[in-house]
Amino acid sequence: MPLRIAVVTPFAFPSVRGNAVTVERIAGGLRQAGADLRVWDLSITPEAVIEREVEAFDPRLIHAFHAYRVGPFALRLARRHEIPLVVTVTGTDANHDLSDPQRAATVRRVLEGAATVVVFHDSLGARITGALPEVAARLVTIPQAAVFSGPHPFDLAARWSLPAERVLFVFPAGIRMVKQPLLPLAPFDRLVQRRPQVRLLYVGPVLDPDQGEYLLGELASRPWARHVGAVPHGQMRSLLAQSDVVLNCSISEGGMPNSVLEALAAGRPVLASDIDGNRSLVEDGVTGFLFRDTIELEAKAEQLVADRALRERLGLAGRDLVERRYPPHREVESYLGVYARLAPVASA
Repeated sequence: MPLRIAVVTPFAFPSVRGNAVTVERIAGGLRQAGADLRVWDLSITPEAVIEREVEAFDPRLIHAFHAYRVGPFALRLARRHEIPLVVTVTGTDANHDLSDPQRAATVRRVLEGAATVVVFHDSLGARITGALPEVAARLVTIPQAAVFSGPHPFDLAARWSLPAERVLFVFPAGIRMVKQPLLPLAPFDRLVQRRPQVRLLYVGPVLDPDQGEYLLGELASRPWARHVGAVPHGQMRSLLAQSDVVLNCSISEGGMPNSVLEALAAGRPVLASDIDGNRSLVEDGVTGFLFRDTIELEAKAEQLVADRALRERLGLAGRDLVERRYPPHREVESYLGVYARLAPVASA
């Protein structure tokens, strides 16, 4: 009899937010491996409805994605049903909420109550155990994989008329403060004066209305930049194939950002802020470039614009890295291993 798993997430498909992409990929892989799994999206389904449906489903364990947003509810479910709770921690949980005076107690309570805490990279685990040493024995690192949800085409030409010799930088992220969408504008202002073929495309929903309004106002006077909004995940492979460089300017990431992982899987070089989450995937000068400030951002962007062979070399190295180290089957097998260790507790 397959193990029944109840997954609770702050966002699920068809949302294109990072949590939704991660959950859709992992859930799909687990189902293919034979798990009996259902996903509940807290953003659209009331807690009372989920409680009734979970009761009827009768799972053997609860898996929560996002300790702060989902964890308290998932912990109540797990305790009510006397089954284990697995929590996959996000970058927001570890990098912000765990040190936020108003949120830290909630995150701590959830992580202390979880049977297993999953992180995507050891750097995120170190941050958690630095604040909660007692979690170390229950902490598991499971690197992410890259799986594109469909081969659907993205009609870039219909969205934006581009010159034949353009070099297109794509910024794939929801528009909010932690992603720093405004950061590249000033250095790209200078770069475009020297390299007029440069274009910058923002791809992602506006998650912070103030940031979105400000960004759109700034783009209005920059014909070399555009925001196309949210793009279905099934079209991202096509969009990335039409890009030349993928840009990540985040203040923090959750260990292995989906946008960077998917860019590498698509064979595109990444130009990324020099933070733990990006360093987990981008080796400077090998699979892309890392920058510490806007001066380095501008200089390294110009290197990539000027040298097609460099872009191709970095892109091929990134694709090889993902294929060797982060195959989808390894991610699925790791989660199944976690569940198998906890299943005897659930059935006792």
